[in-house]
Amino acid sequence: MEATTRRSFVTNAAATGLGAAAFTLIKPELVRGAGKEKLKAGLIGCGGRGTQAAIDTLTANPNVELTVMGDVFEDHLEGSLRRLKENPKNAAIAARVKVDPEHRFSSFDSFKRVMASDVDIVMLCTPPGYRPEHFEAAVNAKKHVFCEKPIATDAVGVRRFMAAAKKSEELKLSVVSGAQRHADRPYIETVKKIKDGAVGDIVALYSNYLSGPVMHASARDAKWGDMEWQHRNWYSFLWICGDQMVEQHFHNIDFMNWVMGSHPVKVVASGGAAWRPREELYGNIYDHMTSDFVYANGVRLSSSCRQYPKGCYSKVDDLIVGTKGHSNGIDMGEKGINPYEQEHLDLVKSILGDGPYMNQAMSVAESTLTCIMARESAYSGIEVTWDMAMASKQDLQPKAFGYDLKMEAPPLPVPGVYKFV
Repeated sequence: MEATTRRSFVTNAAATGLGAAAFTLIKPELVRGAGKEKLKAGLIGCGGRGTQAAIDTLTANPNVELTVMGDVFEDHLEGSLRRLKENPKNAAIAARVKVDPEHRFSSFDSFKRVMASDVDIVMLCTPPGYRPEHFEAAVNAKKHVFCEKPIATDAVGVRRFMAAAKKSEELKLSVVSGAQRHADRPYIETVKKIKDGAVGDIVALYSNYLSGPVMHASARDAKWGDMEWQHRNWYSFLWICGDQMVEQHFHNIDFMNWVMGSHPVKVVASGGAAWRPREELYGNIYDHMTSDFVYANGVRLSSSCRQYPKGCYSKVDDLIVGTKGHSNGIDMGEKGINPYEQEHLDLVKSILGDGPYMNQAMSVAESTLTCIMARESAYSGIEVTWDMAMASKQDLQPKAFGYDLKMEAPPLPVPGVYKFV
């Protein structure tokens, strides 16, 4: 039934003489586009990013209710719930936050409890190390998905996600990612014009994401075990965040893959930690990286990302150079609504059949692996190809989970010492 559309059902019903009365034989919610029924959403990952995703989907869609929440930490969940229901800024959506105490789950397997509920949509907003397992579970539960980017921190995770992505397509599940440029009208219109030849043949690409650090925990509480500490300070540890190249610079790399209609075939990258102290708070990721990607047609993408302290130069920009001109990616489009709301609006329209069917799972997986290619090149000091990345055996995920679990972080990668696997 998931694959049946309202239009095809009407056509088939007319052909068999059933007519409109045939709609009484099945539940409307089983037919894509059958009605404007209310949808229930569940949130997995109740930090700042997850809370904002809930705000955005409820703001964009008056027919969506939030009914289930799950997080590793109870304080994160309760803090998110207070922000959604009690902050005056969210007064317009507070009545549709209907998460009773029996549907608030705080544990390492809370995602399973959310999947087992009667929600239509799950929002996957934990740190990206968990994304492959959570997405796989969502697809197996036949839920539609809003999936934050990136979708993994290692190649094994990407392949697991890709397998679930194929299944989600077969089931006709709607999947929208947190790569919000795909919902931003200036980007959409500019990319279309570039593909229609507005700048001629593309000859070179440039991207920068030069910013400050995203987050650090203020300090380690003495009662936190290693695993709890790494979760509360997640942006400092490779296994759970993927490094800046994967977690943040993803936006630029994903955009360039969109422009090119494909992924690069190889990359050589360099990087390191220029200012991050070799202290527990700062974990084992780099603070700067430059990459030279090559696409199959020979076009090169030169990219640079860094997270330096406040007061340093910052810039986020892109440049597409063609034989007839150039573009910054947004200069040939008109401003639309907030893309962070638009992406959730697009998801619901896809589910209900009011808009085009959307499933961005595979494209966001390819962009994530593109970023992992560059990170692994910088860490190891070698050229990494797409085929090498697809065959990589790197699996960063812990084999056990617990708040008090002993978990020593690997050292900062050193090129020539660190080995690509």
